[in-house]
Amino acid sequence: MTASIALVLFDMEGVLSHYDRSARVNHLAAISGQAPETVRHAIWGSGLEARADAGQISDDEYLRALGDLLGCRIDREDWLAARHASITPNGQVIALAARVAERHSIAVLTNNCCLVSDHIGYLNPPVAQLFGPHVYASASFGAAKPAAQAYLGCLEQLGRGAAETLFIDDTDANVAGAINAGLQGYKFVSADALSEELERRGLM
Repeated sequence: MTASIALVLFDMEGVLSHYDRSARVNHLAAISGQAPETVRHAIWGSGLEARADAGQISDDEYLRALGDLLGCRIDREDWLAARHASITPNGQVIALAARVAERHSIAVLTNNCCLVSDHIGYLNPPVAQLFGPHVYASASFGAAKPAAQAYLGCLEQLGRGAAETLFIDDTDANVAGAINAGLQGYKFVSADALSEELERRGLM
């Protein structure tokens, strides 16, 4: 089983980075003059973020809709600054990914709109440096995890098969979705536990 793995596919937020949703909310609240709960509803409660992550609307449509919900214009720079505030790279996991990359292919599949993958160099420089062009937003594939289309679209882009791919995510649903799509899956809990799993599988 372990010898067949040629690609390790990482989730980003919650695995390769720590995600502070409140920092993102507070940044947009300051820009818009709206209360944090209003911002949270605009992004998640309205379903807007889910539609953007699934590629159902374009980045520009997403920003316009967010601005409409917040009663002000939200440009790319505002949005990116808020997302930047929410991301702290997880150095321990990035170091593990770098060790895996010595002998195997690595890539990122994150539930996000393409603003994240297009601007990963600003949002998460260590991830951009290690993974290069192989940081993929779910929106690119017209579906968000845990839909099989998200994983399989990413693998098609990479030219890899599902059975030879190990997917790592911090949510049960996304790991189950990967397994249902034919990938091997592992739920991330900590860098130490992941290190043990990668060693057990002979991946580093």
